[in-house]
Amino acid sequence: MGLRLLHLNLHGLIRSHDLELGRDSDTGGQTLYVLELVKVLAARPEVEKVELITRLIVDRRVSSDYSNPCEKISSSAEIIRLPFGPKRYIRKELLWPYLDDLADKIVQRLQKKNHLPNWIHAHYADAGYVGALVSRRLGLPLVFTGHSLGREKLRRLLAAGVDHDQIEQTYSISKRIDAEELALAHANLLITSTRQESEEQYARYGRFSSNKVEVIPPGVDLNRFHSQDLNLDLEEKELDKLFTPFLRDTNLPPLLAISRAVRRKNIPALIETYGRSSLLQQRHNLILILGCRDDSRQLDKQQRDVFQQVFELVDKYNLYGKVAYPKQHKREQIPSIYRWVANRKGLFVNPALTEPFGLTLLEAAACGLPMVATDDGGPRDILSRCENGLLVDVTDLEAFRDGLETAGSNLSVWKTWSNNGVEGVSRHFSWDAHVCNYIALMQKRLKFLAPRHLTFANIPETSPIKKKLLFLDLDNYLEQSNNGLSILRNQLQDHSLNLNLELGILTGRSIKSARYRYAETKLPKPTVWICQAGTEIYYADADKSDIFWQDLIALEWDRQGVEKVLFDLKDYLELQSIENQAPFKVSYLLKEPSEAILPLVRKRLSNSGLAAFPHLKCHWYLDVVPLRASRAEAIRFLTLRWGLSLEQVIIVASQQGDAELIKGLTTNIVPFDHDLSLDSFKSQPRVFFSDTQDSVVDGLKYFVNMSNKKLKINDF
Repeated sequence: MGLRLLHLNLHGLIRSHDLELGRDSDTGGQTLYVLELVKVLAARPEVEKVELITRLIVDRRVSSDYSNPCEKISSSAEIIRLPFGPKRYIRKELLWPYLDDLADKIVQRLQKKNHLPNWIHAHYADAGYVGALVSRRLGLPLVFTGHSLGREKLRRLLAAGVDHDQIEQTYSISKRIDAEELALAHANLLITSTRQESEEQYARYGRFSSNKVEVIPPGVDLNRFHSQDLNLDLEEKELDKLFTPFLRDTNLPPLLAISRAVRRKNIPALIETYGRSSLLQQRHNLILILGCRDDSRQLDKQQRDVFQQVFELVDKYNLYGKVAYPKQHKREQIPSIYRWVANRKGLFVNPALTEPFGLTLLEAAACGLPMVATDDGGPRDILSRCENGLLVDVTDLEAFRDGLETAGSNLSVWKTWSNNGVEGVSRHFSWDAHVCNYIALMQKRLKFLAPRHLTFANIPETSPIKKKLLFLDLDNYLEQSNNGLSILRNQLQDHSLNLNLELGILTGRSIKSARYRYAETKLPKPTVWICQAGTEIYYADADKSDIFWQDLIALEWDRQGVEKVLFDLKDYLELQSIENQAPFKVSYLLKEPSEAILPLVRKRLSNSGLAAFPHLKCHWYLDVVPLRASRAEAIRFLTLRWGLSLEQVIIVASQQGDAELIKGLTTNIVPFDHDLSLDSFKSQPRVFFSDTQDSVVDGLKYFVNMSNKKLKINDF
């Protein structure tokens, strides 16, 4: 049986044909790389099937292609589109609240298949977050490629003078960095395009491990990108039509830039440099391919800002007749544009502030077009192998100008660079070489890693859970809701309601303490106990916790390391008494409630490389548990362990810190006296907010009615 591979690329604007590259900040080189990788992998004889999971979008503003649930790429590859979040297209920075839904959907989908993928390859931070959850739950090997990283983006934006709050608001940068830390903690293999990426960018992350890194430069499709003038006359005529409306003399050697209209690509600096140099203006045209646009007013704010800068700089330096920035172009024209510029002895310019790799640099080189590029990131590796141009400090406009003027001054050097680029790409950066390295490294690194859930397969155990599960919080809801508790007790004993439920208990206490306290409620005996903040699972009256759960969460857990890293926060935290501690839980009490403490502790733990995660409950109680443990993860373990669906789980969530329980595909009841932090979930269809004291019964009746009406909520 051949390899079965799963790739995650979540923003949704990806299809098997006519990629809308440069449409917005979600449609850059990553989209092209992922699609090409999937295509070439699927063509390999050792690969049986490749699936690419992305977001299903139903929106009149984008192509209907993105609403097709399944799209064939080839006989062995397809794009699977799963709905999560709003139906409409939204930029990737707004998808964070909905990623847990997707993780649950992917797990459900994989459970139904006869063959699980050999590994998951997650692209970018959002996919890394989802991939980490799926990998954690099914035990599948995880490969992660960040493509660009949040810490590097934050560093660059701060250096450019952008306000931190504005960065957070625009890019959700803290969520992105946390997701990257999570992905790095779970990844079995990290693929980077350059050694610099690994040593200078990923190395800033606490959970980065250099022994997990493999450098595999991306490949170029040499059937499309080449220096042969197969259709020179036709290409010349088409591109003359594209650029003639802008340029007085189309025969001048152009400076060509191809990128998305985003700040990181630093296009205004290129125009500023060109505008300040009379020599560059005399010698060269400037051609900017910045994606397609119908009306710049309909672009997102960042793109509008970049185009506004472009228009203003052209006007400021009176560059009319010298600068081309066409509104539309076709993807199939890109190789022709490189060749058109090369035929005029022009240069390809990449002025990006940071460039993780720079696929366009390879495309240009394959077409015989030398480069002048940023000295940050991938261009260093490309130049070291191809020797086809110059690297410059694009933040120093004088150095940038000198580099451009020097590169265009010697035709003999230009010809040497051109030939070097064609030969270097063919030798080092072909897709065949890329995929051969990719598969060989995957099989070497991951072949001994079997899906973890298979350890359950041959266990001759009968499930202790026979019905749907209602989870109640012993420490909060059952402690504080006396009237509601009485009503619930009566309703659970009223068999006429046909609730068909078993009870599960959530608690931060030990099993002994929890059973003692629970006996006072006079509720039916629970089937499942999730104790010690999600780190222990007990069934009915059993005295031993589930050994499989213990083994899963114990991975890389360092309890002493946690206490050591947080010791100097004693002005804010104090350890709780010994009876509130547990082998897989370090419990603290806040001296004063503060919203800042949770991100501070999370940062301390991740920067120290500890496989641990903090949970703040009821504003005062901080538990640090293994990275793979939580109440929500314990519930998902139960569903996988015993073959339940998440739709068979109802959770009562009421307090600050319960948001983790509401995320994903479980059904939730929120009592009328809930913490205000949960109000953000009011728009979720699987969350019922009660306005009565008999909240649980109120919610159960609601979901029963929904089920009877055959609406979206199933099994209730």
